[in-house]
Amino acid sequence: MYHLVYYVVPVVVLIVVRKYRESKWGICKNKVKLDKKLVIVTGANSGIGLQVVKELAARNAHVILACRNLEKAREACIYVNQKLSADPVLIPMELDLASLSSIKKFSDEVKKQFPKINILINNAGVSFPNTKRVETEDGFEIHFGVNHLGHFYLTNLLLDELIAGHARVVVLSSSLHEKGEINLDDLNGISTTKKTNLYANSKLANIYFAQELAQRTKGKMNVYACCPGWVYTNLFRHSIKWYHYFLILPVAFFFMRSPKQGAQTPLYCATEPELEKETGLLYRDCQHYNSRAIFYSNIATQLWEKSDQMIQDVLKKHGDGDS
Repeated sequence: MYHLVYYVVPVVVLIVVRKYRESKWGICKNKVKLDKKLVIVTGANSGIGLQVVKELAARNAHVILACRNLEKAREACIYVNQKLSADPVLIPMELDLASLSSIKKFSDEVKKQFPKINILINNAGVSFPNTKRVETEDGFEIHFGVNHLGHFYLTNLLLDELIAGHARVVVLSSSLHEKGEINLDDLNGISTTKKTNLYANSKLANIYFAQELAQRTKGKMNVYACCPGWVYTNLFRHSIKWYHYFLILPVAFFFMRSPKQGAQTPLYCATEPELEKETGLLYRDCQHYNSRAIFYSNIATQLWEKSDQMIQDVLKKHGDGDS
């Protein structure tokens, strides 16, 4: 009996500590209905994106699941339909953020069908190890190309429809942005070293993009950057080996969130009525987040201009300049 206590007490303590940490993570508590409002969620077939789709569909939104793999998008629609008692309007569409042509095709299809967009959640992202360079279809470094440029191009292509819907644009970043840097002379990551954190750099670019977009569209729509926390998803599948899971398990028990828990702050930004007058700010745990990073408005502006020029340079090569 006494030996059993030695095992039970530590387990109970661990569970209590875990529950305490969870209580600090923030929950989107509002019950705002989104009747027939059009929502686009990128990377919607798994992880945080899928949970966001499920919650917004439950609020009666019409949701476009923008996914690299159309079949997986369809499977996600079936999953959400099975989980909800109502019959949600879910629209699977193909979107590869590593391809400018795919982004253009997707945006053209959306524009044909929908005159306005009410919510855009830029959720999709990639993470690869720095051991070898990975590039997008258009030759961009994969982290900068997908996590930043892909969403930058998509949002700009849909800007008129977003403004027409006085939309909320939610840009998912990460607290790892605090370890990132923006090298305006090497945005494509040519001169990287083993110490360069390309993922963190792209997450910092996400926040600068949100800040500049907010400035350029002030009074026309709202923009929010958010950090969902450390979430158990397949984001780091390219860089984490099977044995890493055993090494990080003790830390993960206290700090890692489920996709549902990670979806709370993006949902909060997308729906919370109290944020209606706010734009360009950063959130975590369903509240403002004071980043340790120092942001400079001139860098945000230059990043925007250089990002646009990088895209235009590629489009001109293919004869699609100013698309």
